[in-house]
Amino acid sequence: MEIQLGLDTFGDVTAGPDGALVQHAQVVRDVVEQGRLADAVGVDAFGVGEHHRDDYAVSAPDVVLAGLATTTERILLGSAVTVLSSDDPVRVMERFATIDALSGGRAEVTLGRGSFTESFPLFGFDLADYDVLFSEKLDLFARLRLATAQGEPLSWQGETRAPLVDARVWPAPEQPLRTWVAVGGSPESVVRSARYGLPLMLAIIGGEPARFAPYVDLYHRALDELGQPRLPVGVHSPGFVARTDDEARERLFPHFKANRDRIGRERGWPPATREQLDAEADHGALFVGSPETVATKIAATARALGLDRFDLKYSHGPLPHGHLMECIELYGTEVAPRVRELLADA
Repeated sequence: MEIQLGLDTFGDVTAGPDGALVQHAQVVRDVVEQGRLADAVGVDAFGVGEHHRDDYAVSAPDVVLAGLATTTERILLGSAVTVLSSDDPVRVMERFATIDALSGGRAEVTLGRGSFTESFPLFGFDLADYDVLFSEKLDLFARLRLATAQGEPLSWQGETRAPLVDARVWPAPEQPLRTWVAVGGSPESVVRSARYGLPLMLAIIGGEPARFAPYVDLYHRALDELGQPRLPVGVHSPGFVARTDDEARERLFPHFKANRDRIGRERGWPPATREQLDAEADHGALFVGSPETVATKIAATARALGLDRFDLKYSHGPLPHGHLMECIELYGTEVAPRVRELLADA
């Protein structure tokens, strides 16, 4: 098996050396430094998420990626994810086509609904339109992507925005823009990704990753029935790497808990416990531990799901920048080579 190994961050607001939270502007600069390090140590892709709340510093991932486009050399630069429901597909295409131009063809976009809803009232959208917004906007984006790649204008009409008549997008990408669709476990979303001929990115943030095998099988069957070629399947999952298993878990837990508990207070979850972290690390979708432990778990997941891509979401609440930098270095220099060794042996 050949696999791309990437890293994702949501630009979580981190703790400084004194324990106080770092200013948002510094977190953005730190994310750029993390992306440069990922490029230097051989990571294949670097994704930046979108949020509109005070515990995350990145609200405009495309702007951060544009900054990275001119300071990196080989790494793919993408979103994790772009909340398409509350954005405009034409503007998304324009922005990522610009990143593609700046980076020499290294841009990609992951389109999703997002797991937070703050962007809806912020940009004037009604949550009652949650499903139709994503469905229509994905349809427009997919059609615009093909028309732009073919150098043709697009006419389109829907319910959620003004129609397009012979519209074109500039700058036109030099190649079809690499586009993933993020899916959290909806069979309808899996089939829709196949219908548009777009690669599938599974967001697996809890439970045994192998339980998503039926979704991968559904995706392949849908591609076959639609006459589409085989397309990549990826996984985005949380994790953290340190020198030893104990060190990784001890470093991660207080920040993992702070992040989960804050979100949990909003959503009615009970407080996170160390037992939950250990259970997810041992049997679930938390890829935390030494390089060997994390590599072994990634390789097992890649084999179980037939993956073409695995992205580790390495930021966790206020986990400090220094620990994130060490995680990135270990991931690029030790985890990624070991995953490829294990897959080659298999």
